[in-house]
Amino acid sequence: MGLIKNLSIGILGTGFMVLAAAAQAKAVTLNYDTSIGSPGFGPGQLFVPQGITVDDSGNTYIANGRGVNPDGSRNYNLGDKIEKFSPSGQYIGAIGSGGKGPGQFDEPTTVDFNPVTGDLYAGDVYNNRINQFDPQGKFIRSFANGDFTGLIPGRFFFGPSGVTFDKAGNVYVGDFNGERILKFTPDGKQIGVIGGTNGTALGQFQGVAGVRISPVSGNIFVADQYNNRVQVLDPNGKPLLAFGSTGSKAGQLLQPIGIEVDDQENVYVADSINSRVQVFDKNGKFLTNYGQPALDKSGKPVPPPGLTDGPFGNPLDLTPGRFNWTGGTTLKNGKLYVGDFFQGRVQVLNVGGITQVPEPSSALGLILLGLGAVTVTLRKRGQQKPVFSLEKTLQKQC
Repeated sequence: MGLIKNLSIGILGTGFMVLAAAAQAKAVTLNYDTSIGSPGFGPGQLFVPQGITVDDSGNTYIANGRGVNPDGSRNYNLGDKIEKFSPSGQYIGAIGSGGKGPGQFDEPTTVDFNPVTGDLYAGDVYNNRINQFDPQGKFIRSFANGDFTGLIPGRFFFGPSGVTFDKAGNVYVGDFNGERILKFTPDGKQIGVIGGTNGTALGQFQGVAGVRISPVSGNIFVADQYNNRVQVLDPNGKPLLAFGSTGSKAGQLLQPIGIEVDDQENVYVADSINSRVQVFDKNGKFLTNYGQPALDKSGKPVPPPGLTDGPFGNPLDLTPGRFNWTGGTTLKNGKLYVGDFFQGRVQVLNVGGITQVPEPSSALGLILLGLGAVTVTLRKRGQQKPVFSLEKTLQKQC
């Protein structure tokens, strides 16, 4: 009987070990797939790609540059568009044009599709607004006109910085220098504000960059750029935790910009100055990273261009996995799209190694299967009574 008792305990232990193993942290891998776009100023070429999104057909939309000549003088005919590429990376055309009028841009930034309405929303920095288009790219409206905080000393960016959506289709837009997130209805009526205080405490920000709402919990994940960290807020904007610290070691950040959250709540962060992407679990535990700085012929990192220089690093290093700053991001169908800020392209990475966690009923089924198999074996050996009746125990508990 002692043997049977120990065996039954062992079976239960094995079952619960299966359940525990299923709940362990997921492994994530990133590897290079392809690149979209090339550096330059012609059709299908990119300079400072800031926002990226992908539609349900696999077409990629990239917010392309501010309309300036290579010498820095203003030219609305360069950039100032959302460039569209086919699933195979072929250039299709553009949405919008440079200017101040309806549907025009003066530096497009964040861009994404509303999963409820299908409409496309894009930040428009110098026009200080959000432009909204239908799924075919037809202009609908501009909203939040003048609502975003302007340039402040010590920073090089301002305006709408990140866009995301809740399950009702409401629109959340980062106000980079306002240290806040503005909430709008799908048709652009403001209905809320999250944050708004400059600082380093939990719930305070220094540069609200990428913003993403978890498809699982509804929590809001924010790339807090100059605090070199990610902040996690609940669906109502209450701060929950922050992770990341200043530096270049694994798990450290230097001015994070783009941010994505998958359906396992793994968090993908464009660690801009470190020229890489880092992946964390929902609690901020470091999982993996991908990417290295672009290098010159002597093997030294290529610096980003100066404020009065053109938009590209010199020289370019278009080796797969080399970046001159990582910027805007999007995550779609197992692929992570990452803007190669000063090299005029978007690098596409395959996301792999995510283990699906069985439903509780499935894990319970594994335990029952093990118990059933052993019970049958014991009966064949002359043991008439089952060692353990989980069914009766569950009935009593219910």
